[in-house]
Amino acid sequence: MSNSAILARGGIGRMVGWFIRIVIYDICITTISQVLGVSRFVALFIFLGILMAISFGGYVLKQRISPGVED
Repeated sequence: MSNSAILARGGIGRMVGWFIRIVIYDICITTISQVLGVSRFVALFIFLGILMAISFGGYVLKQRISPGVED
């Protein structure tokens, strides 16, 4: 299979999606950095902490709604 066939079958779409995610994460980290006046490295850990808090909250909510259901 040629490279153009591989790219035509979703490779470009996956790359574009990946770049969009990176840009969104960069915007979030830059905004946190500027608003709080911290370095980008500290803002990265704050952003990761926010993501972990959201995922933990979703887990707790799922356990309260349906405690017997496992993924």
